[in-house]
Amino acid sequence: MSSIRPLVPLLATAGMLIGGNGLQGTYIALRGGAEGFGPSVIGVIGAGYSIGFAVGCIYVARILRSIGHIRTFAAMAAITAAASLAMSMIIEPPFWFAMRFVIGICVASLFATIESWINARVTNANRARTLSVYRLVDLFSVTAVQYLVPAFGVEGPTIFSLICIAITLSIVPIAMADRSSPAVPEAIRFELKTVWTISPLAVVGVVAVGLSMAAFRNIGPIYASEIGMSITGIANFMSAGIVGGVVLQYPLGLYSDRLDRRIVILLTTIGAAAASLFLAFFAGGDAWMNIVGVFLFGAFALPLYSLCSAHGNDFARDGQHALVSAGLLFYWSIGATAGPFLASVLLDLFGPRSFFIYTAVIQIAFTAYTVRRMAARPGIPAGQRRRRFRALLRTSIWFNRLAAPPGEDKESR
Repeated sequence: MSSIRPLVPLLATAGMLIGGNGLQGTYIALRGGAEGFGPSVIGVIGAGYSIGFAVGCIYVARILRSIGHIRTFAAMAAITAAASLAMSMIIEPPFWFAMRFVIGICVASLFATIESWINARVTNANRARTLSVYRLVDLFSVTAVQYLVPAFGVEGPTIFSLICIAITLSIVPIAMADRSSPAVPEAIRFELKTVWTISPLAVVGVVAVGLSMAAFRNIGPIYASEIGMSITGIANFMSAGIVGGVVLQYPLGLYSDRLDRRIVILLTTIGAAAASLFLAFFAGGDAWMNIVGVFLFGAFALPLYSLCSAHGNDFARDGQHALVSAGLLFYWSIGATAGPFLASVLLDLFGPRSFFIYTAVIQIAFTAYTVRRMAARPGIPAGQRRRRFRALLRTSIWFNRLAAPPGEDKESR
């Protein structure tokens, strides 16, 4: 644990930032519904975040090179807090879309800053342990904040104020820690066509994750509300999906290192499809069956981003890992932009059952594409995969968050 101690300020900053961002994703869906916004409108607002996140991914390296890590974090956190508080003052869909777009840009920059900083402070000898602690901070923060909504209620400015407080306070640990700062990142030529050429399966996979998991983060609370869950029940529902995503993360990663990674991706996708079909056709309005179903859905669907990212980096040459990581996150953001809107329109037109039919269709389509790619291209030997994955970790970890990407996941990102 002595190797973790110098990183405590960074982990504390990450915890508050992830918690505030994760709370916002759930709360906006519920508050929008309470204000009379339809599911499709809430889906468009969620898409605004994903569009902004994609923009932030493209430009954050330039910002870091210009002003450094500490100034970048402080500036982006201040803008995020201000935009979050402004949403409590003007409750109109176009304004909320604009603010979520701005928040998306800032959050991408914030995660890039904190995670690249952590990566620069660890070595290969303690990297895995540090990442495990970081994932635990992520899980605890996103799960715990779900229960602030039933505690303080949907109405009024209280939750927006708590989000603002959490994001503002996240500046304190990083500002009061030692003054060391990582070297500014090198320039990376952003070539999406090259990423596709390296691994079509990884690209299609992260788009599928964006389409399904961003929809879950943004529209999941609306689904839970539509089937009659209470505010506390909705918090339990969303937390179950997040916790489920951690349970199989390490075992699936371990087996993917030992087997053909595409086999693990295939089985995981089939599991996510099966969980979606269970929720759509068997869970109905039963709260416990939905919680069990969404736990299984999260357990299989959330690790898919990491598995697809690792597969893409299997085929990357030396010097291409950062490009693959950045490109895959951008492709994810494309799916994450369309996913909440498509899911919300279906839910609006056909009711709550259509939500998990939608995720099942995505997973089944990705299953078919995985089988096709397995027939078209030989796999990478396990030893070579491990060497390339270690090279990926040495290059960057900040593009490889859970599905979510994260806070969303990646709204968990």
